[in-house]
Amino acid sequence: MTNLSKPLRRSRRHRMIAGVCGGVAEYFEVDPTLVRAIYLTVSVFSVAVPGTLLYLLLWIVIPSPED
Repeated sequence: MTNLSKPLRRSRRHRMIAGVCGGVAEYFEVDPTLVRAIYLTVSVFSVAVPGTLLYLLLWIVIPSPED
């Protein structure tokens, strides 16, 4: 069962670029590779520009992990 009361943060452990997909995967308790594959598929079918802008926006909006 997913605990949606925990905060959404970028991942330090599952980071490839900025940890956005890893953070979303940790939040929903799913495999980070699955989130990356879904993001990549959606991004490619949307001609990559909106997907890239969305990633950059999420990088700015989602806070970094607490130490």
